[in-house]
Amino acid sequence: MGFLGLGEPSLGTFIIFLGAWINRDFTTPVDRYAYTHHEPHLDDTERSSENPVTKIEPLAWNRQDRWRQREISAFGFRKVINTPNTAVFQGRLLSRFLLRFPFLIEIVYWGLIYSVYQMGRAMLAERLRDSTVDVACHHALQVIRLEERLHIFWEPAIQRFFLQYPGVMYWVNRIYSYVHLPATVTFLVGLYWFAITRNRTLARWRQAASGPYLYESKRRSLAICNLLAFCVFSTWPCMPPRLLGDSKTPGDAEHARSFGFVDTVHGRDGAVSVFNTRRFTNQLAAMPSLHFGYSLLIGLSIIQLPIAHPGRCYRVSIPVPFFSKFGFETVSASIRVPSLAKLACQIVGFSYPAMILTVIVATANHFIMDAVAGGTICLLAYRYNEAMLNFLPLEDCLLWCLRIHKPVQEPVCPSKNPDEYS
Repeated sequence: MGFLGLGEPSLGTFIIFLGAWINRDFTTPVDRYAYTHHEPHLDDTERSSENPVTKIEPLAWNRQDRWRQREISAFGFRKVINTPNTAVFQGRLLSRFLLRFPFLIEIVYWGLIYSVYQMGRAMLAERLRDSTVDVACHHALQVIRLEERLHIFWEPAIQRFFLQYPGVMYWVNRIYSYVHLPATVTFLVGLYWFAITRNRTLARWRQAASGPYLYESKRRSLAICNLLAFCVFSTWPCMPPRLLGDSKTPGDAEHARSFGFVDTVHGRDGAVSVFNTRRFTNQLAAMPSLHFGYSLLIGLSIIQLPIAHPGRCYRVSIPVPFFSKFGFETVSASIRVPSLAKLACQIVGFSYPAMILTVIVATANHFIMDAVAGGTICLLAYRYNEAMLNFLPLEDCLLWCLRIHKPVQEPVCPSKNPDEYS
């Protein structure tokens, strides 16, 4: 595994805590809730419910209230329940520390999500049996037959092409093993800064498209994506192309070996990360590909970043010969030229998922249909990401037991006049 095998989690950890420092908050007053003794205006509540993007949590409670209201909803069912109001603990040391370093909350979130996900994969890996391997091989052959019907079974040709260039393959292996986690963490840190940290003044906060919802929706989407992916590969194990031939079932094994896939990541010149060692990782979780699913969601998020100046629109007139007698001397068209920042976002947003798709296929870690499934799962997770909000009452109860108040992301008003909070 080597030093770089531990370098990926080390780099990811460094980026996470660097993000905690970058997104620190030394401007929000600790006693801000002391001036929120009013009820929210009806117009504000209706406006926030009509547009989920502009939804800012109304302060229908103050620090003296014992209870606060949360809404749970599922399949058209909606109910408002009372949960403990943790604002009474905002003066405690740990609550004040979290107020100054709010990104630590995100670290806790992702620590819980990722640890549960990896523990689940490890438990499945420890319980693998020969029969499971045979079933996973059979499922992989089913995927191959489906791709052959769709005329997209290009994996052998793509890997043979890259194997012709050992120098390129060297970096392809390392991109697969060492880029996924640090890139995802960097995206979350950067998006938190873009959506929350830089918008702590009231003037910027009114640009609702770049408020907390922009970040929180992506975080919830990635969490649901992990849950859906775990449900898929725990009930429908699928062998990656590089392991085809490990099955001992007569017929399937010979057919699987005939494709000639090579395990480049775990080979002599490969790049094994601590997260893809065979002992602690479920190797039969090719379907769906979270490498591509994550990269697609990250790429689309970068492309759609609400940059203030997306570009300029130019009107161009082109002379048309031989049509003047018909009254068409020129043809006018409007051409929108993106700004440099918007163009950079579009290039990065398209290039990153394209690179990951190429890498996972060239290293024979996933089929093309695995990437399709991964992208579909992440898009579904983004569509229904607000289902995670139903866990907020449980979070309130847990924080109440721990006597901790989680800081609420809101704009900082320069004055302490209570009327300004309306």
